Amino acid sequence: MPDTRVFVADANSTDSTAEMARSFAAKFPIEVLPGGLPSVGRNAGARRATTPYVLFLDADVELRDPTLLRRAVCAMQRHQLHCLTTNIRCIDGSAADRLLFGGSNVCQKLSRWAAPFATGMFMMFDREEFQRLGGFNEHALYAEDYLLSKQVARKRFAVIPGAVMTSNRRFQKMGHMHIAKMFLKTALNSSNQSYFLRDQGYWEES
Repeated sequence: MPDTRVFVADANSTDSTAEMARSFAAKFPIEVLPGGLPSVGRNAGARRATTPYVLFLDADVELRDPTLLRRAVCAMQRHQLHCLTTNIRCIDGSAADRLLFGGSNVCQKLSRWAAPFATGMFMMFDREEFQRLGGFNEHALYAEDYLLSKQVARKRFAVIPGAVMTSNRRFQKMGHMHIAKMFLKTALNSSNQSYFLRDQGYWEES
């Protein structure tokens, strides 16, 4: 970690995110960047990266597995991958939370046979390929992570064993059925570029 550069894209948060992030500056290089929509913040961090790989995480993700990052980098190198992700699990989630995250994990694995699907909760990219693809579409107001990951060649995409932990905040704010419907509509509109340029009510509700 002492040599790992960390960029925190802060979209004018009011919960002291920037101050808390900077409090770790003595342990490793950390920089707080102006954020905005996820695409804008993620791209801003990626432009500052100089390493072969860049890892994107959501703010509420916890890396509890101490081997995950090492295994991810090894997989990227060994298989010459362009993008990889891992399973998502919920911290102290309900049965409904576990069911929906479990369904998402299954879809990620199956997507290797169609169009790769990775969530922004954990996306590791080959930096050069990320740049070649143009990064995250900054005009996308919804599912910018899926929009980018589905452009990755199937043979260069993987889901590695293990998991990261996240909260159930999305389900609490929007409801399980609503999230499930949005997920289904996203899949049905996979080839409809204009669908992702509208927020589908996500930001208004979340």
